[in-house]
Amino acid sequence: MLNVTGGERPKSAPTLERPKQAAHGDYATNAAMLLPKIVGAAPPMIAERLSVALSEYLGDDLSSIETAGPGFLNLRLSDGWLAKALADVLAAGDAYGSGGAAAGGSGTESVHLEFVSNNPTGPVHIGGARGAAFGSSLSNLLVFHGHRVHREYYVNDHGNQVELFGQSLQARARGEEPPEEGYQGGYVADVAARIPDAATRPVEEVATEGIALMVAAQKASLEAFRTTFDQWFSENALHEPRGERVSEVQEAFDVLAEQGRTFEQEGALFLRTSDLGDDKDRVLVRSDGRATYFASDVAYHHAKRTRGYDRVINVLGADHHGYVARIEAAFEALGGDRDRIELLITQFVNLFDGGERVKMSKRAGEFVALDDLVDDIGVDAARWYLLARSHDTTIDLDLAEAREQSAENPVYYVQYAHARIRSILTRAEAGETTTANPGDGAVAPSERELSLALLAWPDEVAEAADRRAPHRIATYALSLARGYSAFYRDCPVLAAGLPDDVRARRLDVCRATATVLASALAILGVDAPERMDREDAVEA
Repeated sequence: MLNVTGGERPKSAPTLERPKQAAHGDYATNAAMLLPKIVGAAPPMIAERLSVALSEYLGDDLSSIETAGPGFLNLRLSDGWLAKALADVLAAGDAYGSGGAAAGGSGTESVHLEFVSNNPTGPVHIGGARGAAFGSSLSNLLVFHGHRVHREYYVNDHGNQVELFGQSLQARARGEEPPEEGYQGGYVADVAARIPDAATRPVEEVATEGIALMVAAQKASLEAFRTTFDQWFSENALHEPRGERVSEVQEAFDVLAEQGRTFEQEGALFLRTSDLGDDKDRVLVRSDGRATYFASDVAYHHAKRTRGYDRVINVLGADHHGYVARIEAAFEALGGDRDRIELLITQFVNLFDGGERVKMSKRAGEFVALDDLVDDIGVDAARWYLLARSHDTTIDLDLAEAREQSAENPVYYVQYAHARIRSILTRAEAGETTTANPGDGAVAPSERELSLALLAWPDEVAEAADRRAPHRIATYALSLARGYSAFYRDCPVLAAGLPDDVRARRLDVCRATATVLASALAILGVDAPERMDREDAVEA
């Protein structure tokens, strides 16, 4: 392009994309349509000049180039170029598609990622399960893209809910009903039974031990769900003095006061969040001297900011829409850069079984527990179905479909594709052949499409990471598995009589596909099996 423009660049970068129809070539670019003012010519004429320049530059790597519509250029690459590109994929191995943040964009970042943060007064529920799947997959994605991620769970172990939990535990230990606003689930009696003398000890002690037991249970549930954290951060610790230093809550208040961000009114302490985009000012300390829940949020984000991360990402539940503006305002009021904090809201999950809406939990109370979901459909299906759609859209999860081991179940379909490839590679190493028709050995359209899809993997990773969109990885993996199905149908790999070079080429396509499928499933936190028990269950 520089030869065509004399070195001047257009205001918008040209695109290079896969056409929706394979007949339009391997790649299409709008470059000619961005250059009329620079070149002083109409797009079709510029396209012709670009065609000449690209033909000279690419040489034998270019099979054909043509102008379409008002000035789009459609390019088809040669089989030789495709083979060289695939060789690069294989040479990169498991690292193929990773580390893109360092190579382009805004560069690598250190990221503080907080997610789940289920109240420690009950089991991890279905909303927390979605946050766990999304947060852990997002962290995997960011790390794969080249960022450094600190995963943190915020334990809400301070305030009125802790006291109510202690009262509920003590009531169950005495054989009584919990307080009206307490915790009613059957799990409360189970926890109470594990606390010695819960019926007679001070309620504060009972609450503390109960919270510890619940946090341990949450850790176990999340670890079984392939979700781990670098740190479990206690809200209660924010309110405690630190040796000779004041508490983090007080330290945050002092920072805000120095910047003139707080004021007192009718005995209460307020933060001027309305100056920073919130709909009203928020109370930090009530007139009776009790700190609000928002005070803990402010102190926690002060702690996050002072730890020096390049970016802070919070994954919040569907009932937290009202928190976004106030948290962003607080972060800025503390001296943080508003562009460096992101609050991502996950939406609700509706469970169905064969079309009928269901409630699964018998002991959790009025919610569905993560453990029950995993017991029913397994970790792989649970993670896939919770990740298959964008985090900001509601999910309708049909348990009957998730249990299926067939092509109707997308996670099973993708896993089977990976297992089938591994089986083919093992059989090839053993010298096994089949009686399938080997064909003419040419690069079939399905082989070309699959290879081009593999070459798109680094861009898919970058796009998904930048958009905080792990669901794009699930979509890509399913599409790749379907592409492999077409390749498997059209291009026998183990057929007797297949020329060695054709066999080697097709095996390379298999190896590259298995590598990328395994990487995609790892990002999603889903297993990539080497074999599956029902090898003939689905045509993958």
